[in-house]
Amino acid sequence: MATETKTKLKPKETEEPTFPKELQEFIEAGVQFGHMKSSVHAGMFPYIFGTRNNVHIIDVAKTKEKLEISLEFIKGLISEGKTILFVGTKLPARGAVKEAAEKTGMPYVTNRWYGGTLTNWASISERITYLKDLRAKKGSDEWKKYPKHERLEMDKKIKKLEYNLGGIEKMEGLPGAVFIVDLHGNELAAREARRMKIPCIGIADTNVNPKLADFPIPASDGAVSSIKLILDKVGEVILKNKKGKVAPKQPAKALSKGVKK
Repeated sequence: MATETKTKLKPKETEEPTFPKELQEFIEAGVQFGHMKSSVHAGMFPYIFGTRNNVHIIDVAKTKEKLEISLEFIKGLISEGKTILFVGTKLPARGAVKEAAEKTGMPYVTNRWYGGTLTNWASISERITYLKDLRAKKGSDEWKKYPKHERLEMDKKIKKLEYNLGGIEKMEGLPGAVFIVDLHGNELAAREARRMKIPCIGIADTNVNPKLADFPIPASDGAVSSIKLILDKVGEVILKNKKGKVAPKQPAKALSKGVKK
């Protein structure tokens, strides 16, 4: 009996749950896998289903709920003609973030967050203008007039500016919202958004303070499949509600026959 009582009192790990059909795509994408128990942020406890193998498991029902709230908010923003700035500097996220942003015609940051991007937009705009001027200079006859060492130096500046600002060079002003794929690594971006009163939507893994985002989406930010699933749904809403929708690219063969885009 003593042994039986001890077994009952011992905390058990979460058993493999059975999820409804509408949540299956989240499970298959690995949205539910959080971080180790030791790195949990207390603010994420309401979104945690349980633990398995010392890893927190996110409640995907709440992922779906929070994602739908975020998508409805995004729908409203896009319908008003506003822009969403995508941010994802974590290595697994970069490709998916860039792809989603380019597909929807939105600005993005994938290499590193340039401090002051939101809080000092006037200075950032000047740097973008400088980048465009350098490019224009390189493409003109004036370029040949510069000594080789000066051309090399300007080339370095162009590459550095493109690395830091290339994804936002077409952004004409502050965005209507910021979508952050990896809140843990881009806390500065979230804080800048809050300071400028720009709504922040973000994927919140179990090691993140969900209050960094106005619209947190509890999900894994380490699995590419998890990130891509959420970005795909965001992209669908943007393209469906965007004014002056992005036209699909025509095949090269069609273009050669004079078919307009």
